[in-house]
Amino acid sequence: MLHLRLITPAGWTENVVRVIGETVGTTHLVVLPGVARDPAGDVVMCDVAREAGDELIGSLREMGLDEVGSIAVGSIDLSLSRRADEAEKDAPGEGADAVLWEQLSDATHEESTLSATYVAFLTLATMIAACGVVLDNAILIVGAMAVGPEFGPLAGLSTAIVRRAPRLAVRSLVALLAGFAAAMALTVGFSLLMDALGLISEAALESDRPNTGFVYAPDAFSFVVAVLAGIAGTLSLTSAKSGVLVGVAISVTTVPAAANAAVALSYGDTGQTAGSTYQLLLNLLGIVVAGTLTLLTQKWLWAHTRSREGANLS
Repeated sequence: MLHLRLITPAGWTENVVRVIGETVGTTHLVVLPGVARDPAGDVVMCDVAREAGDELIGSLREMGLDEVGSIAVGSIDLSLSRRADEAEKDAPGEGADAVLWEQLSDATHEESTLSATYVAFLTLATMIAACGVVLDNAILIVGAMAVGPEFGPLAGLSTAIVRRAPRLAVRSLVALLAGFAAAMALTVGFSLLMDALGLISEAALESDRPNTGFVYAPDAFSFVVAVLAGIAGTLSLTSAKSGVLVGVAISVTTVPAAANAAVALSYGDTGQTAGSTYQLLLNLLGIVVAGTLTLLTQKWLWAHTRSREGANLS
């Protein structure tokens, strides 16, 4: 279940309550006249089944309530109510299959913004991976994958394509390209420093690395794994399964490939630099393609479910 807290101008409250009442899957309606101060107006609260949430939020935004008042949405972890159970039963489809597009857009907007924190995390992840590839240490590679924040802008790009949101697409591309460029440039400097201190060497990079050599040797399976990870990651975002997203982060060689390219570049190894860059681009492409197709499939399936439920009711 979702909980909606709305601030409505006094003249809007009756229409807002009507829209809530007409939406199948809503319950626990509360109206508090005149209690809101900024913006001034009434407070309307209700609970709605997750599978009906996108329809209700969309209707409220079409009214323009987000422009003159406020729409706040939160998840309810526990609801002990027979009315809530009935609302979930009445709503079409299953809550786990529903996509809250406004929530997804908001989440990807935040995660796909180029910021100092985003660049810092991506740089640290790339530096950790640089240590991992030189030392041929798989544990460091996995740790670097978990730290990397790059799935945010990748998901943002997929969402932008499906929702036809050019601003989100540009923001995601800037975060992705500028973030990796900055992280790789700083990692080149980091590699030169580590070499000057005698902690890493070109010989270690060029030696046989059975645990990490895959990061600069892309093949068909690289794309297959990226596609599968993109599907899993997108489903984790739309269903709020954050634990799954961690598994996605440690399954795709984006950050390790960037790290290997940076270290190889610092030593002038064009072969490994090119191979790692190709691995990086291949994985990024696979995730975006898979994420976009997953969202399109979810959109189609949900529309089909709603039309089928509507036909059954009529």
